Amino acid sequence: MRALTRRAKPGAAPEGVRVQEGDLTRPETLKDALAGVDALFLFPVAATAEEVVGMAKSAGVRRVVVLSSGAVTAGYDTDFHLPVERAVEASGLEWTHVRPGEFAMNKLALWGPPIRAERVVREPAPDAGWFPVHEQDIADVAVLALTEEGHAGQAYTLNGPELLTHRRQVELIAEAMGEEIRLEVVTPQKAREIYLAQGGFAAENADFLLGFEDYAGDESDPSPETETEAEAFDLSSLGPMPTAEAVTGRPARTFAQWARDHADAFRA
Repeated sequence: MRALTRRAKPGAAPEGVRVQEGDLTRPETLKDALAGVDALFLFPVAATAEEVVGMAKSAGVRRVVVLSSGAVTAGYDTDFHLPVERAVEASGLEWTHVRPGEFAMNKLALWGPPIRAERVVREPAPDAGWFPVHEQDIADVAVLALTEEGHAGQAYTLNGPELLTHRRQVELIAEAMGEEIRLEVVTPQKAREIYLAQGGFAAENADFLLGFEDYAGDESDPSPETETEAEAFDLSSLGPMPTAEAVTGRPARTFAQWARDHADAFRA
């Protein structure tokens, strides 16, 4: 087994995993990494997807599992994850698409810094919500698709098992930590300032997450009216959402479990 990374660090991978440096945006760096590989877990980089998949096929890869997005299932994503899916399908290789919805881990990237510093979350839409999915459920499905027969030609949309507002998610993190976390309601503009100041994932995704741009990257309206409409939509009307249980046979992990798994990361 090998893992591809742009910058290899000693001891970063588990025992038995060979770390290989390479960059999907620079396909010429992937030749050594693909040599002898039978199954590939592919991160979405639309610009080079066709070339990378072609290199994989030439190297002898026979199965590709794509880390895609639930936004493809919903029809929102047409130019980020979808082109990667199509490139793999067109290759003639065995393919499986893993389409997570909202990663629970996003909350560690967005809320972790203010929780660690001040035990506070500043959120513009506390009563909006979704079905955050535990990253281990995503990994479990990907591993099965990579290592077992019977998953070729499938697209697995993955969500968490519960509809949770942002307010309730904060409460569950607080319960896992055994500490109080204050929820402060701010405007989208103020939240954007906060995310940009945090840097990293929060800054890179601030405009999309806060409604300043749509999935295609076009300018959007984060006005209070828009937020009110989003919060007013009855998500329960969507009915049961697909989870990892359909693939793994085990109940999907809850956000409460995710919060317990990561409580120390919010304390540090």
